[in-house]
Amino acid sequence: MNDHAIQCRYLSQEDLLRAGCLDPRMAMDAAERAMTAYAAGDILFPEKIVQIFNEDTQERINCLPATFLREKVCGVKWVSVFPPNPVKHGLQNLSAVMILSEIETGFPIAFMEGTLCSNMRVGAMGGIAAKHLAREDSETIGFIGSGEQAKMHLIAMKTVRPGLRECRIGAKTGAEEAQFVREMAPLIPDMTFVEAGTDLEKAVSGADIIVTATSAQAPLLKADWMKPGAFYSHVGGWEDEFAVAKQCDKIVCDDWETVKHRTQTLSRMYKAGELADGDIHANLVDLVSGAKPGRESAEERAYFNAVGLAYTDVGIAHAMFRRAIEAGAGTELTIQDSMIFEHPDLKDWVRL
Repeated sequence: MNDHAIQCRYLSQEDLLRAGCLDPRMAMDAAERAMTAYAAGDILFPEKIVQIFNEDTQERINCLPATFLREKVCGVKWVSVFPPNPVKHGLQNLSAVMILSEIETGFPIAFMEGTLCSNMRVGAMGGIAAKHLAREDSETIGFIGSGEQAKMHLIAMKTVRPGLRECRIGAKTGAEEAQFVREMAPLIPDMTFVEAGTDLEKAVSGADIIVTATSAQAPLLKADWMKPGAFYSHVGGWEDEFAVAKQCDKIVCDDWETVKHRTQTLSRMYKAGELADGDIHANLVDLVSGAKPGRESAEERAYFNAVGLAYTDVGIAHAMFRRAIEAGAGTELTIQDSMIFEHPDLKDWVRL
């Protein structure tokens, strides 16, 4: 091999899955380490680049970089979000790739499928929040929305609250609910699944844990459906009526300063003057570090909203990369054999 050769590891989704990377504990551990590292100033986290192609549907591609200084790894998530895809094309609405580079020479070390990592990060953040805010004796979980992020949330919630025994699912169609049960029941055999027949109240009313994971942009979750002691994980944009947050004893975000400038329910409340900075109990890292308390009583209602912090995606991707390397997964790609002007056949290839 030439001294100037550059190689990196290509990891498909199937490579990552076979290597055991669909591991919610690994993802949550990596996300917690990332949050505390960022709080300590050990992560570079520039502004993301957003390219929106349709303001009405929010079809977009984002570029989100972050660097872990102690690990000497820089990563970027290139993610497309096309909400019309499922109805318009019968395709998933999110796809992503991850690139990791080391920062000794700056060379790439991995090119990875990123949809798995991105969806795992969503579930991991909800799971971390549930670890601190959901009742330990939680037995029922109710979903509004049945897509990939709902499924990842169920895996994470079951990991941190193993006593969960019943999962209710409400979606736009009965077929979507049936698909959720068909795919998830084999993974969690000790859980009873209940299809709500598109009745969202039936899906979540009285549940110990409630998750909304939709692209509907409508106040689907009603305050009356959230019982005292319940924990609510809000995944999408506008998914619940304002009264849900107003009745909660604790509101926690992944990063409130980021949330307040977006289009989530809490963002809308803030812009409408119905929610103030002082109404936010904590950022999630404050619970992880112990700087602020999580649940303090059995009757507390708790609300968690995450908009997504890309450095946690990079942290999870790096953990997945290490796991995959240990398993010998993936394909070694040659980025270059030689520097450009070292190629002996360059005279035959150049076009002047």
